[in-house]
Amino acid sequence: MKRICDRFAYSDGPVEHSFWAETVPVLARSALSGNMTTEVAIIGAGFTGLNTALKLAEAGVDVTVLDAKQVGWGASGRNGGFCCLGGAKASYQSLKKRFGEIALSDYMTAERAAVDHVDGLLGQFNWDVDRHSDGETMLAHNARAAAGFAQDAEDLATLYKKPIDVIAKEDLADRGFGGGFHGAITTPIGFALNPQKYVSNLAQSAEIAGAIVYGGTPVLETKQESGLWLLTTPQGQVTAKKLVIATNGYSSETTPPWLAGRFLPAQSSVIVTRPISPVEQAAQGWTSQQMSYDSRNLLHYFRLMPDNRFLFGMRGGLSTSKRTSDQTKLRIRQHFERLFPAWSHIETPYYWSGFVCSSRGQTPFSGRVCGVENLYAGFAYHGNGVAMGSYAGALIAQDILQESTLIHPDIMRATPGRFPFGRFRRLAMYPGYLYYGLKDL
Repeated sequence: MKRICDRFAYSDGPVEHSFWAETVPVLARSALSGNMTTEVAIIGAGFTGLNTALKLAEAGVDVTVLDAKQVGWGASGRNGGFCCLGGAKASYQSLKKRFGEIALSDYMTAERAAVDHVDGLLGQFNWDVDRHSDGETMLAHNARAAAGFAQDAEDLATLYKKPIDVIAKEDLADRGFGGGFHGAITTPIGFALNPQKYVSNLAQSAEIAGAIVYGGTPVLETKQESGLWLLTTPQGQVTAKKLVIATNGYSSETTPPWLAGRFLPAQSSVIVTRPISPVEQAAQGWTSQQMSYDSRNLLHYFRLMPDNRFLFGMRGGLSTSKRTSDQTKLRIRQHFERLFPAWSHIETPYYWSGFVCSSRGQTPFSGRVCGVENLYAGFAYHGNGVAMGSYAGALIAQDILQESTLIHPDIMRATPGRFPFGRFRRLAMYPGYLYYGLKDL
């Protein structure tokens, strides 16, 4: 197993003070010991891997999930809990140019279907995940961004057949969006949730359906022999007919070798406050429980949760060392106080970080890997993995079952290209972040 970031990023250090970990106990799954055979082996016990496992197990398929750590240890248990539209970083205009209008329409339909998929699971199993927020709200960080909201609202209303709410700058305070923003647009699709509760329930339901989930079981090597996949772990070996890679930003360059250079981990960090009193909320003018984000390229995302704690996250931290993590903790606090100055006295006892994952084409991938027999993968959700990562898992299972119930757009089937510079490809992020930072001024 060969990874491209600092060892600290793959340790428990970045999640030592995660708020989510305190909200639900994670049942530790035992490690694989000895040799076993399964029809489908899945590497990664997060949204993608467990959605694949659940759907396959419900169909009676023998499926085994292996995770180097535990259920939800990676991005699935440390994100901001935004179940919303998204999955690609590439603009719709660029996707239309590359793939055509029909393919773009299918992809946008899939973004909506991804949200509906998670909503359907919550309804089917009646999971308690602290759900709240009616859609998501984007807040303009400058007047230039707000100027485009009217046209955006018209386009989104036509596409999704739903009214899109545009809020003028002077009306933000009355709607509970106190702060120095220049306007807002709310798309009433999506909701917020506790991602740790979601992924924990997902794992339990997959196991009840018949899937086997192992924790503490890193896959050190994958190879094919006589049409079968052989997965080597520290204490055993798994033989499988089909292999699913669902490790996203925590992937390895060698597990399997096809992944080398095709994924780019980027850091995202989160802080959570103590409960904020009604008086303190009024002082800042922020009383909305909408999941929200600003219009920057290097965006901030935030929401007032049902227990009145405030979650605040942002992209950043180009290095993945312990030193950079400590520096990012100070920097995210500075950003929080700049955007919400009336809360500068409020403690933020929780801080953690994790990887979002990009592809070279800035689109998510899900499905069968071309050129490698019986290999499937799902990754690169560009910070929108709650919905799209879950849907990608369901699409993989659908491909394995040879079904066609869910829309599987061609854009998500396109083989991701390799980034230049091999294992040093993260160096290209430095000029990229500088460029986007200047655009955000």
